[in-house]
Amino acid sequence: MTFERLPEPKLEFLFNLYVEISAPYFAGETPIGTRRIIPVIGGAFEGPVLKGRVLPGGDDWITIRKDGTVVQDVRILLSTEDNEIILMTYKGLRHGPQQVIERLNNDEEVDPSEYYFRSSPVFETSSEKYNWLNKTVVLSTGKRVPGKAVYTLYKVL
Repeated sequence: MTFERLPEPKLEFLFNLYVEISAPYFAGETPIGTRRIIPVIGGAFEGPVLKGRVLPGGDDWITIRKDGTVVQDVRILLSTEDNEIILMTYKGLRHGPQQVIERLNNDEEVDPSEYYFRSSPVFETSSEKYNWLNKTVVLSTGKRVPGKAVYTLYKVL
């Protein structure tokens, strides 16, 4: 079989998002890695076709692997400005030089070019208006700032 290279996917800006977080719960070292659960207490999102707020009550179940990589497992609830509910889950990875990660862990603002922070959000909604999100692949870039995680989400075309 001869393999042909398919066209590269294009990205289209979907929205910016920030989630406000509170102090983590430290679950300690488990067979999977070091675990901490970070409550999401609010936030907002805005883009050309979606705008609204992040409802309190979500969580980021973080696993820190032995190599220092942070693995995210996040579940949040979005409420659009037209009162539609969208469930958003995402898996992500964050890693970088140890001294950079220590600065992030100390809640310092660090230039996002100094570390890798990417995720792949998945959406679920019963809204007819936003049903297209149920069928869309999305990628995001992220950064940590004191008390928040900030993302830019892109629709994969």
